[in-house]
Amino acid sequence: MKIIECPRDAMQGIHEFIPTEVKVDYMNHLLQMGFDTLDFGSFVSPKAIPQLKDTAEVLSQLNLEQSATHLLAIVANTRGADDACEHEQIKYLGYPFSISEKFQQRNTNASIEESLLRVEAIQERCAKFNKELVLYISMAFGNPYGETWHPDIAIEWSERLYKELDVKILALSDTIGVSNPENIKAMFTAVQAELPNVEFGAHLHTTPETWKEKVEAAYAAGCRRFDGAIKGYGGCPMAADELTGNMPTEHMLEYFEQAEIKTGVRMEHLPDALNRALKIFA
Repeated sequence: MKIIECPRDAMQGIHEFIPTEVKVDYMNHLLQMGFDTLDFGSFVSPKAIPQLKDTAEVLSQLNLEQSATHLLAIVANTRGADDACEHEQIKYLGYPFSISEKFQQRNTNASIEESLLRVEAIQERCAKFNKELVLYISMAFGNPYGETWHPDIAIEWSERLYKELDVKILALSDTIGVSNPENIKAMFTAVQAELPNVEFGAHLHTTPETWKEKVEAAYAAGCRRFDGAIKGYGGCPMAADELTGNMPTEHMLEYFEQAEIKTGVRMEHLPDALNRALKIFA
């Protein structure tokens, strides 16, 4: 079981700039908790996401010596990938690949075909600098723009990205919170049957009432990689005017603990993390 904590996702849509030292303090605490991966920042244009303009500065102050948690940084183009590859502490580069043409333009200022070329170039850099690429299949569970959408589209793109570009970690992303137990179970069952060598993750935005049914459905379908954010803060500011929150990490951890499923996360640190999150995001 892999739990990926995403403070970057929680912070990116907040307009008031969170001081760098506050981010560093929070993430250093998260690094003590034993998450598999910390999605800590993003090498993108400060004009696009001003909140993350200090990603490199945050990285330079993280206490990584006593932590086994891997670091993931989001990039939107080759320039961002080049910046991220300068830092050996980063293991994963994350790229948002949308199966919605409109959202791909909104999120990365590129068409789907242009985005495919970017993925190819970023994958080459990953191979050169000993990184791994995590691809987020955005709008995997629905489309709010009236474009053609079908689960088979997400499955076909997953196949293409693996077979043509050797992308081995794909996070199926419910960017706008429209997934439900039925389509989550169907999607994960289908893609894992087609691509057994790919590690599929669940990046599911949710409302406070529906988190559990989504986690249960994904786990029952064989998913063993889950993204979350403490207190469910955040959402994608490029996706819609009203943000749908992230999967609350604390609920997932409690669910897995009650089910006696090991996550590797040190639960004794959770209350402090919750208190810190309340102060940061208040």
